[in-house]
Amino acid sequence: MRSAYHGRFCARVSRPVLKTKISSLHFAVRAPEAVKVCKFAIFQNKLVKGSSMPLHSIRLQINKQSHEMRVEPRLTLLEALHEHAELTGTKKGCDHGQCGACTVHIDGKRVLSCLTLAVQAEGRQVRTIEGVSGDDGKLHPVQAAFVACDALQCGYCTPGQIMSAIACIAEGHTGSDDEVRDYMSGNLCRCGAYPNIVKAVRQAAKDAP
Repeated sequence: MRSAYHGRFCARVSRPVLKTKISSLHFAVRAPEAVKVCKFAIFQNKLVKGSSMPLHSIRLQINKQSHEMRVEPRLTLLEALHEHAELTGTKKGCDHGQCGACTVHIDGKRVLSCLTLAVQAEGRQVRTIEGVSGDDGKLHPVQAAFVACDALQCGYCTPGQIMSAIACIAEGHTGSDDEVRDYMSGNLCRCGAYPNIVKAVRQAAKDAP
């Protein structure tokens, strides 16, 4: 009930099924179970509205630029990127660390920004998809390979795929298709572009200096 905890909740009732929407996650359950979900969500919502949490001033180094912000200690890095740094290239997918859409780099290593608190990133170098291309606008070799290999369809997961691919190559896990699949398995593509993603990662690895 994470989204209810953040105070965003709405519900629609239709018989015999109650459809509940919580922070862009749609699901349908039978009425008795849905009533329990709704009651719990409303309870959590009231707790949040009736409470206050101190704000902390932090400075994040994102794509070699300094961003000062005042945040609650529970704010995730993903939310800080969207709401404070106005960098929306990093996507919110499952919000549970299971899809990889929110992948960014911290000190050169890939992390899931939906599971990382913003305060944890203070004093460290954060790199997002916006900071991947060159200063002259030239595409990163991995970005170029994704385009050349047609390794995307809807494109929603692509920023996370590219960030993971860059790390995968830097880690040296591109010796075979199976190895790439293994080390890219944390990034899901609902469109099923996996064969071309593997091809793009292998090609970018070959072109890497």
